[in-house]
Amino acid sequence: MPRTSLSRAEIRSFAQLSPFELKDKFIRIATEAQTGKPGQKGRTTRAMLNAGRGNPNWVATGPREAYHALGYFALSESRRVWTADNLGGMPEEEGCAERFDRFARRNPGLPGIELLKACVDLAVKRFGFVPDALVHELADSSIGDNYPVPDRILHHTEEIVRGYLADEMFDHRPPEGQTLSLFATEGGTAAMCYVFDSLLKNGILRKGDRIALMVPVFTPYLEIPELDTYGFDVVEVRASLFTETGVRQWRYPPEEIEKLADPSVRMVCCVNPSNPPSLALAPTVSEQIVSLVADRNPDLIIVTDDVYGTFVEGFRSLAADLPRNTLLVYSYSKHYGATGWRLGVIGLHDDNVIDAMLAAQDPELKARLARRYGSLSLEPERMRFIDRMVADSRQVALNHTAGLSLPQQVMMTLFSLFDMLDEGQEYKHRIRAIVRQRLDLLLEGVHMKVSEDPKRAAYYIELDLLAEAERVHGKEFADYLEQNYEPVDPLFRLAEQTSVVLLNGGGFDGPEWSVRVSLANLDDLDYLKIGHHLRVIFDEYAQEWRAR
Repeated sequence: MPRTSLSRAEIRSFAQLSPFELKDKFIRIATEAQTGKPGQKGRTTRAMLNAGRGNPNWVATGPREAYHALGYFALSESRRVWTADNLGGMPEEEGCAERFDRFARRNPGLPGIELLKACVDLAVKRFGFVPDALVHELADSSIGDNYPVPDRILHHTEEIVRGYLADEMFDHRPPEGQTLSLFATEGGTAAMCYVFDSLLKNGILRKGDRIALMVPVFTPYLEIPELDTYGFDVVEVRASLFTETGVRQWRYPPEEIEKLADPSVRMVCCVNPSNPPSLALAPTVSEQIVSLVADRNPDLIIVTDDVYGTFVEGFRSLAADLPRNTLLVYSYSKHYGATGWRLGVIGLHDDNVIDAMLAAQDPELKARLARRYGSLSLEPERMRFIDRMVADSRQVALNHTAGLSLPQQVMMTLFSLFDMLDEGQEYKHRIRAIVRQRLDLLLEGVHMKVSEDPKRAAYYIELDLLAEAERVHGKEFADYLEQNYEPVDPLFRLAEQTSVVLLNGGGFDGPEWSVRVSLANLDDLDYLKIGHHLRVIFDEYAQEWRAR
């Protein structure tokens, strides 16, 4: 039977790489197999199917059209102030809303103008904004002629994004009596860096502290704590439940969540819905975490990365159930097909354990931090953690130029407002249907089952091949695979034999023999092909086992 051309030792060495680095090796193998080397016989024109990365292949066109329509209005405002050979002035606030209404009436055929007008009208109605102030912020910011002021996030943008998060992350039920402050960041990746960096710089966490990771998890959450800067002692909370029929559920048993009750665990990081299993936390798990925080570990810091929350009906973040303990990380990249825009936020409720910890620090540490932030405030000890993150993001000395670029914040604003319209809700249900259709096709091709789960986001799927081997052919076959092959061997075979690229689930601290498939970035029928190819590879192993 055909095998990969690499030796087991070579495969074992490559398996040490991060899955995203290993992906590049798979791509090289798949590319060579796709076209053959120069002069090589048997060249093929089959397409490479790369389901290794989660960059979606859909784009939200409506809010982008609205953004560009806003640009035309903003330039008209600039030329109104000053016009001279490609030179304009800075838009003026007074009368800005009336001029926008007039512009919209005079340009009914401009793509995006109708949706832009609907977004502005909704924002004024829902948030009670002064129309001139809102429209001026949008117009002036889209031009990008100022530094971000405030540097953390624009005033209207914060209100609107807070409303979006209340709708989509808190299931329209934000915590009562709480205000969520936001820091606009260059995507969720920057948010992760800022959170870890500032927690350490402010003495909230110290090198070597014990933290927990809910695994499987997005690999940077595994790799960052191991860096010499942090050197955290990591406790893993594993999703290890199976159904009665032997199908892996990717759910957390109570005894795993119980690990968070230990007060020596200072922080827990959670991707919710998970990456790669793509499941939102079960209500029973959320309730258990709320209970153990209340009773046994009240100062536990929770970092929840909720980028896939919009793909689950009725999603509710831990930041809603535990507002005092939780730092919320959210990115617009996946929902709106906007990875290139780099749009993310960090959310922290104003009453939170981190600010309480800062207030309770010993005088020596307070004095050191006062020196760090002393150039920014006459009372640096009163600076909130979220504002310290803004300063730390620019090495403090450049705090006056901190913040996400204004055109990016405008796009974030329009994405958020779009979601609050009927068109945005229709779009949301459409992209949910896309990934679910692709999941069905993948499972049809691979002849595998996954547990039925109403909290499944279906943005990715993680398939445990070893569990499937034992379920279909028994433990003897599963033992044969473990004894004779490396866990990533199926992925090398896929790349070489079929030009299909997937990622290894073990790299996300999932089961070593699991594979991660992104359901976001290929055409629907490609997933039927990927499933078929994966089943052929799986059957090859079974034939080898029987032919021993």
